[in-house]
Amino acid sequence: MSLELVCPAGSLPALKTALDNGADCVYVGLKGNTNARAFSGLNFDVQGLIEAARLVHARKRKIFVALNTYPQATNLTEWNKAVDSASEAGVDAVILADMGLMRYASRNHPELRLHLSVQGSATNYEAINFYREHFDIKRAVLPRVLSLQQVENVVGNTSVEIELFGFGGLCVMVEGRCLLSSYVTGESPNTAGVCSPARAVRWQKTANGLETRLNGVLLDCYADGENAGYPTLCKGRFEVGGETYYAIEEPTSLNTIELIPEMARMGISAVKIEGRQRSPAYVGQVTKTWRSAIDAFHGGRRSDPAWMSALSKLAEGQHHTLGAYHRPWK
Repeated sequence: MSLELVCPAGSLPALKTALDNGADCVYVGLKGNTNARAFSGLNFDVQGLIEAARLVHARKRKIFVALNTYPQATNLTEWNKAVDSASEAGVDAVILADMGLMRYASRNHPELRLHLSVQGSATNYEAINFYREHFDIKRAVLPRVLSLQQVENVVGNTSVEIELFGFGGLCVMVEGRCLLSSYVTGESPNTAGVCSPARAVRWQKTANGLETRLNGVLLDCYADGENAGYPTLCKGRFEVGGETYYAIEEPTSLNTIELIPEMARMGISAVKIEGRQRSPAYVGQVTKTWRSAIDAFHGGRRSDPAWMSALSKLAEGQHHTLGAYHRPWK
């Protein structure tokens, strides 16, 4: 079984670039808070989703819609309508985290394929099998907190397809459980759809450098010529014990391209690239590199050092890690 390459598409240019560079599937979001990348200028309106689905299917590829935030009692209708829109657009699957939304989808759109989002935080096969038995999910995206041995244990005890993150940003929290942003801004990324709401972000040039603040809280200060990233609390530099450093999480990217043979051996169905908020150029380069690596593996060819070099240039802080997948101390 060939590993399916699932790539991000926060915009139509990114979607086209992913397809041009070999994505088997693209995943998108609808405008609004129903997805966890609710940035201004990203995502698709309903008509845009219909056109995107037509384009993807014309290329004989697949399109998934991420509806992976948690609806609240006062606005459940917005999420239900998003499920309706995805079904009407003819997408290949919706990626859901909330059980109530899964219930709505399975009852009202039984033909619609359901995937369990990483935001659902299902870290064991019993949880995944629960979703299969009650909502007939076909695939689960595992949180980035499991070792490869734990992943293999999950795969061996469920009939649900398993999708793993292969490249992109990491989350210091277990997905679906982040409290940092809501602590500072009063809005959770799992309901509002973004870690750092634009309304709360401030950039200010000072004598010390370029300061970034989130709802008034100083997260970082960049020297002249230093690359400044979008401010998120988990990746801020803070003074601790007289030293200033990345006290919570240092900017780095998950990069598991060397684990492709191991993923294939244990029966992983798909590899997911994080980054719907990234540029089309980023999406194109990452997709092209992973396409080459997957095809080389299935064709019996050797790995190419150029793949790692290309991905290192795109990693946050130009650092990459195997994350929890590799635990040499165990």
